[in-house]
Amino acid sequence: MNKIAVVYWSGTGNTEAMAQAVLQGIQESGADGQLYTSSEFAPEMLSDFGTIAFGCPAMGDEVLEETEFEPLFEACKPELSGKKVALFGSYGWGDGAWMRSWEDACKEASVNLVCDSVICNETPDEEGIANCKALGASLAE
Repeated sequence: MNKIAVVYWSGTGNTEAMAQAVLQGIQESGADGQLYTSSEFAPEMLSDFGTIAFGCPAMGDEVLEETEFEPLFEACKPELSGKKVALFGSYGWGDGAWMRSWEDACKEASVNLVCDSVICNETPDEEGIANCKALGASLAE
């Protein structure tokens, strides 16, 4: 069975709510999903998972959180070859430029993004939660 990790950083709880919905979609599909904050996860753990969903909100000038999440993701990136990866996160301003930049960086590193990323403005509404659950379900396939 494909084990799936959901790894996220959240400052206000919005991306955490998204991560929980992604996990719920994974579990409702009958797959083995595990939820980690970025401080609980380490690149050495990647070998235990075939699929990873990473979540991070837009920070500052639409960038990834720079103290904890971005260093973790950068350390994981070289080890993501051959794994299924998805991205999600929330934002409070702008138009999602941080996600497009993140996706571009993944493509440049040959990271296999297996589905459309999910972004939510502020607190995820019903549609945002449904999209996160769908992302989780697609990772479980």
